[in-house]
Amino acid sequence: MQALFIGQTYIDVTFITDHLPTGDEKHVAEAYAVSFGGNAVTAAFCCAKLGIVPDLIATVANDWLGRMFQDMCAKYGISLHGRKVNSSSLSFIMPKDGKRAIVRCRDDKHIHPFPHLNLGNCRALHIDGHQPDAAIHYAKLCREAGILTSLDGGGLRTNTHELLQFIDVAIVAERLCEQMDLTPEKMLDYLKSRGVRVGGVTMGEKGLLWYDETGAVQAMPALPIPRERVIDTNGAGDVFHGAYVYSYLANPGKSWQDHFDFARAASTYKIQRLGNEAGLPTLADIGQVRQEFEVRV
Repeated sequence: MQALFIGQTYIDVTFITDHLPTGDEKHVAEAYAVSFGGNAVTAAFCCAKLGIVPDLIATVANDWLGRMFQDMCAKYGISLHGRKVNSSSLSFIMPKDGKRAIVRCRDDKHIHPFPHLNLGNCRALHIDGHQPDAAIHYAKLCREAGILTSLDGGGLRTNTHELLQFIDVAIVAERLCEQMDLTPEKMLDYLKSRGVRVGGVTMGEKGLLWYDETGAVQAMPALPIPRERVIDTNGAGDVFHGAYVYSYLANPGKSWQDHFDFARAASTYKIQRLGNEAGLPTLADIGQVRQEFEVRV
């Protein structure tokens, strides 16, 4: 095991339409995609696509969507350690004008305790706060073992405050700032106060505001992609997380500035494709994005 990711599994149905029917209406969408979903789950698939295949603790139901998800993991070589739930979770996503509307159907009532794994040669843990008992258990375990711990702070969860004391790298969304009534700058102060070594706030087209190990705050602008090329922003943050975890594992001697540069190119690739799977970049894809926008390597 090189890395462990822990999260909630979704099957994402993403569709593009200019009209949502009501009542007895019917309407045909322009395009659609069906893919794996969930914050840490999508990040795990991104890391695998780039060339380092992680282990994944994720929810799995004994239904046809659950079996489809297991097939997806097998396709990418991901070792899935399933945590049983009664029903698979679904997301219905409608991207439009750089935003996305989402309806979720979620089953997070775990039937069994989380699996206890031998971490072996694991070098990184990435969590999103779902499965709070598993997240806190492995965050503590990895912190004690000197294994890098990474958090996708997409939203406020019951264990966020406690969890952060065991996190080395926390990249959170603007949504968390709004939920905690903090500006991005104040969020960085909060992350520092919890002992997070490297912290940041992703702000979509406004880029990334972050601080490094010295505490110095820096702004990383988004790449200037034309608006007409932005198709689906859903999952861009998840790809960003999976890409920087990959970069850390592949090039541990590089700086976090380098890792985030790499991840920024990965998420830029994602937003130009519909659905999570189509938006997973290869190393060559990231190289092409960086070449187009003359990003330093």
